[in-house]
Amino acid sequence: MEPLFWIWLAAAGVFLILELATPTMIFICFVVGAIVAAIMAQVWPGHAYWQIGVFAVLSSLLIPFTRRFARKISKPSPELSNVDRMIGHVATVTETIEPDLGGKVRFEGEIWKATAEYHIEINAKVKIKSVSGTRVAVEKLD
Repeated sequence: MEPLFWIWLAAAGVFLILELATPTMIFICFVVGAIVAAIMAQVWPGHAYWQIGVFAVLSSLLIPFTRRFARKISKPSPELSNVDRMIGHVATVTETIEPDLGGKVRFEGEIWKATAEYHIEINAKVKIKSVSGTRVAVEKLD
């Protein structure tokens, strides 16, 4: 068998391992290109430049199709988990929030350190804008 055949098959194996290790569906294009180049190496030995050209063209042509397919099969999780579900919900201020010092809010029975762009009094209702570590950024509800 042609040595280039085995090189192309080894390349296809490496690209397959990379595809399985990453969820991007990019390397699958290279797997297909390497397999087609391996078949060419077996059928027409000695045409290495044609094999490289077919590999490059086929791999680059397949990328838009696999990206479209990847978008179809991967859907974002409809339910947020952990702290991400806090964003957009209402909390109650338990310690006055100052722009420079921060304050505290209660959300579902838990006390969180809070920051805001302006002064917010105790017992005011606030909307959680973002979560960063153990702090929540809030804005006063109108």
